[in-house]
Amino acid sequence: MNADPAELQKFSDLAHRWWDPESEFKPLHQINPLRLDWINNTAQLAGKKVVDIGCGGGILAESMAACGALVTGVDLSEKALGVARLHLYESGQTVDYRLISAEDISREAPGSFDVVTCMEMLEHVPDPASTIRACAALVKPGGYVFFSTLNRNIKSYLMAVVGAEYILNLLPKGTHEYAKFIKPSELARYVREAGLDVEELIGMNYNPLNKVYSLGRDTDVNYLMRTSRRA
Repeated sequence: MNADPAELQKFSDLAHRWWDPESEFKPLHQINPLRLDWINNTAQLAGKKVVDIGCGGGILAESMAACGALVTGVDLSEKALGVARLHLYESGQTVDYRLISAEDISREAPGSFDVVTCMEMLEHVPDPASTIRACAALVKPGGYVFFSTLNRNIKSYLMAVVGAEYILNLLPKGTHEYAKFIKPSELARYVREAGLDVEELIGMNYNPLNKVYSLGRDTDVNYLMRTSRRA
């Protein structure tokens, strides 16, 4: 199984706080409107069949459902999925949450989805290339696959690990392991090897002075990549 038990346990232990916008998951709540708009502007989510890989407590999955998408959320943390399902009673949205790996659902339902999202997840798995191949297998010809992860360089270490976890306390200590960060060139190679085309690379930046996230050209730390499968 392409999962790190320590990573699963880490997020399972925090699962009950997933939907608290002032908790350890505050950054996810803050960046979600940015990534949702970025995805929706291209994919036009209404009526589309979408799978969110590594959905966790469902922040992105539920927001895509609110845009009119038919969403499946998959994760290997049973506790996170339990929180995600419980929150549906509060929001009134509909998401099909499943305890299954990306690789297993790709074998079960190849070419079944118009849109595949895999956000803030690749840096937490032992074999990101395997996850990317699964995402590529899941998308229909002509469909989109969206990724986001962390660049690997001195700046990203200082900002995403030292700054975010130890100085600004934006994230719990130990959230990220620097060695698992992925350079855009590496992600692009994995994507091409999986049969996808890179369409866009964009950075996500945090301003500690006004505490605002924004999208822009700087991909030194957090970045997003839009890819597609040729029709």
